[in-house]
Formats: sequence, C-alpha cells, structure tokens
Amino acid sequence: MVDRFDGLEGVIAARTVLSEVDGDAGCLLIRGWTLDEIVGRWSFERMVGLLWGGFFNDLPNDIAGALGEARLAVFAQVAGLDRELVGRAPVEAMRALTARLPDGDDLGLALRLAAAPAVFTAAVARAQAGQAPLPPDPKLGHAADILRMTLGRPPSQAQTAALDAYLVTVADHGLNASTFAARVVASTRAGLTSAVLAGMSALKGPLHGGAPGPVIEMLDEIATPRNARPWLEAALDRGDRLMGFGHRVYKVRDPRADALKRAAKALSEGSNVLPGRLALAEAVEAAALAVLRERKPNRSLQTNVELYTALLLEALDFPVPTFTCVFAMGRVAGWIAHAREQVAGGRLVRPQSLYVGPPARAAA
Repeated sequence: MVDRFDGLEGVIAARTVLSEVDGDAGCLLIRGWTLDEIVGRWSFERMVGLLWGGFFNDLPNDIAGALGEARLAVFAQVAGLDRELVGRAPVEAMRALTARLPDGDDLGLALRLAAAPAVFTAAVARAQAGQAPLPPDPKLGHAADILRMTLGRPPSQAQTAALDAYLVTVADHGLNASTFAARVVASTRAGLTSAVLAGMSALKGPLHGGAPGPVIEMLDEIATPRNARPWLEAALDRGDRLMGFGHRVYKVRDPRADALKRAAKALSEGSNVLPGRLALAEAVEAAALAVLRERKPNRSLQTNVELYTALLLEALDFPVPTFTCVFAMGRVAGWIAHAREQVAGGRLVRPQSLYVGPPARAAA
C-alpha cells in the first residue's frame, strides 16, 4: 500500500502563475494559454518570453537575438570538452559544461543557461561522432541553430517547425520532479546555475526525462504492426513497464502526446521513412492501450509524452543518447522561470519527514 505522503502525492508545495496540469481533464495550461493554442504557432523564443515575463525587469523584446548572442557566449566553454567528457553519456557531458558557468540571478546568465543545453548537446554529439563542434549562428532562430549545430547542415523549414513544436511542448509542466528540484535549490538562494543543474540531474533519471530513449528500442524490437500485441503482452508477462504509456498525474491522455503526434505527422509529409515509422508507432499505441485496458482494468494508463517524443526526435536525426538533453533544451526555460518565482515569493523549502524508525532506547 502506498502512503499518501510517499512521493508527496497530492501535497501542494508551491503557488505558481506559470502552469497548471489538470490530470483529470487532460489539460495543460501555461500562463492562461492551453497547449493546443500554442504548439505549432509559437517559437521557443516566444515561449521564453511568456514564461519569463515579470521575472526579469530588463527582458528584451528581441528574445531571439538575445538568445542567439547567448549561444555564442557559452560556446567558449566547448573548449573544455576533453576526451573524458566525450566518453561520458551526453547528458553528463552537457551538465558538466553547464557547471562551468558562474552562479548568479541576472538576465544575461539566464539567457546563457537557456542556450547551454542546445550548444553543449550539439558539441557533444558531434564530438562523439568524431566531428568538430560547430559555432552558433546568432542570426538563426534557436530551433534552426540547434539542428544546424547538431547535424552540420541547414535544416528544412519543416524540421525547424517540428523542433520548435517539441521545445514549446516540453518547456513547462507544473511541479514535476526536475522543476521541483530546481525550485528547492532556488529557495536556498544558491543561484540560477545551481537550480538549473539540479533540474538537469533530476531530468536524467529514467522515471523522468531519461525515458524516451527506450521507446526507440521498443519500436525496433516490435518492427512490424502485427508483432505489436504479442510483444507487448510478453513484456507485461515479464513485469516490464510499457514505455510511452501511463503518467503519474494524467488519468486521461497526455495532451502533449497529441501535440507531438501532430508535429510528427506534419514532418512526415514529404518524408520517405517517417510515414512507416509513424504507422508502426500508431499500431503499437493502439495495441498497448487495448492490452492495458484488459490487463489493468482498474487503472487508466494512457499514452504519455514519451512515445511521440521518441518518434519526433528520431525523425529529426538526433542521436538516441541525446534525447534527454533535447528535453532539457526546452525544459530549461521552465526551470529558470520557476527558480525566479521561488526566489521572488517563496520560502526556503523545508518539509518534514515522518519518523518510522525504532523508538529511542531507554537509558540503562
């Protein structure tokens, strides 16, 4: 039996103007905007402006230009990408380079931190492929420059739109594990860099941002739609978790799954490979939902953000080991907003624990 205190289930730990996750209705609200109103229409830069508005007095109108200059500024740290870091998991190498940035709370640092996952992930991915890192182009939009720095070629408009859709979709999502970690650190007044590093560290875990990668392994093993149900049933017989399904908060379908599925379908137009991969994912989704209804009738286990995240990032040619890093490229905007909000109006986060150990020993 799970105690209601385990995992802080149902505990209100912060007041926020940033986002609300309605798990019963399957709705994500970001500063008054529903996800459906934003995804496919907004750039990542506009999302940064929405999330950071009111938390920085000097927030520029040209966030795209400021973020482009920030990418150039943090690229200097790529010189510290030595052989040892190149041999690490991309998320660990990206985190280590981010840790080279000084702590503080000003807008300039916030912009550099927002740029860091993009610049450092691209550099790590190219170094691990035996290629030289590419410096940023500050004249490009954030999503376009990420793709150019990672892939070494100018992206198409469809690719840029797809990555923008992804970054916007994952930019903020209530008090998830990584955002809560960032807020806890921010509450100590440690600084934005420390808060962002805490978020990155929490995101790395397979129960949070480290989950999309195994979806690709699942799709590769299933291979064809006809194999979907037998493979999924065998996985459940072994006690395995079905990657891409079920969520701690959503009792209905994760609205981010729908947003990313639409982005994947838009990207598939004109593609020779993605339509088949998309059809496989849809077949796996249908089979998984049917099997879960049969096997776990008392639980509502629906499609979550992982399934179509994996499909979209694969289609954009990001190496699978970098998927968590790409998640951080979007979520860093939310971490910074929450950190500033915590400092502005929150207290030091200091919950209590319920002691269940042995009683005090009686004096002899």
